[in-house]
Amino acid sequence: MTDATTAKPIVIGVTGGTASGKTTVSHAIFDHFADDSVLLLAQDAYYNDQSDMTIEQRRAVNYDHPLAFDTPRLIADLKKLLHYQAVEVPVYDYKILNRSDKVIVQQPRDVIILEGILILDDPKLRDLMDIKVFVDTDDDVRVIRRIQRDIRERGRTLDNVIDQYLTTVKPMYHQFVEPTKRYADLIVPEGGQNQVAIDLLVTKVRAILTARGK
Repeated sequence: MTDATTAKPIVIGVTGGTASGKTTVSHAIFDHFADDSVLLLAQDAYYNDQSDMTIEQRRAVNYDHPLAFDTPRLIADLKKLLHYQAVEVPVYDYKILNRSDKVIVQQPRDVIILEGILILDDPKLRDLMDIKVFVDTDDDVRVIRRIQRDIRERGRTLDNVIDQYLTTVKPMYHQFVEPTKRYADLIVPEGGQNQVAIDLLVTKVRAILTARGK
């Protein structure tokens, strides 16, 4: 039997389509344990380094395809955290479509919440997770949320957001994201509006921390 003090961290993967509410669900769990041993890790931080590309070339990249992410680095960092080693998490700048020159030093924690649209696509990454959650929200709701978010927070135009959604976001969701639903242990309809599902996940995390004397 593994001693509580030497047990590896628990990894909770939270995925779903763009603007599905997966980030809201992840933060809702995290915020319950702000003073406890829980960390939040976003797959978006691990978009590829595109310093060798022009801004025009960066705009042409399909950011909803698995190859847009530096998954090997994400896996390597997650493995370090699982061995209670600190990692340097990249900081992605959506306005320049590239990593910034900053990093965030992330200390290890007993519970890791990993969120992102394609975290269940790679089997090597998927196998590191103990609990896998898929946030399932209607396409129409997601596209409206995405338009509002990208215009307000990421400096995009309405035409740009709609064009990107129709040409890459929607087809990539149905090709790569939605099929990963079959790997989920828990499917959460309506994202952050589903308080019952959030309460269940919070209860699970609390039980893990209690078992470890946290």
